[in-house]
Amino acid sequence: MFGWYWLFSYIIGNFMTAYFVGKIYKVNLQQERSKNLGARNAGSVIGKAAFIWTLLGDSLKGVLVVGLGHLWHLDEWIIIGGAAWVIVGHLFPIWLKFNGGKGVATFIGIGLALSPSLFFWMIIGTAFVMVFTRSLTLGMVGGFIFYVGAIILAGKLELYSLLVLAIVCMLIKHRSNIQESLTRGK
Repeated sequence: MFGWYWLFSYIIGNFMTAYFVGKIYKVNLQQERSKNLGARNAGSVIGKAAFIWTLLGDSLKGVLVVGLGHLWHLDEWIIIGGAAWVIVGHLFPIWLKFNGGKGVATFIGIGLALSPSLFFWMIIGTAFVMVFTRSLTLGMVGGFIFYVGAIILAGKLELYSLLVLAIVCMLIKHRSNIQESLTRGK
């Protein structure tokens, strides 16, 4: 059962909200600014409405996968695996030659749907680092560190291991943004 659920999760991840928002506005976001199919690029190229629609659409992918896992009474490790696969689907959509978004909005939906108490630490970490760096990108890195730290402190690292690997993939996709933020800070 879980193999089908994980495949389904990957396919759901392939739904790139920014791609369709761009089509509505007659803009190919893969050719604009960061060339990324995410909320941040949609917002910077098209505007606030595009940012909000993309953020909501991509977040809902994560909520959908986790919600259906609960509805189908799947084991927690299977649902967390599905959460990881929806992120992988967003990062590497097969129909766009594996060139997707960076996964943050999808992760927000997942984090809130899986465990709001763990996701709280993502928010705290992001805010804490942003106060010192004034960088959303570096704040997000701090948020992921706090989130993974909270998983470890809760004794759930093995259970969340696939999601932690998906977070590592997200950070790798963000490496140019991270490098730019670090360089700007010097």
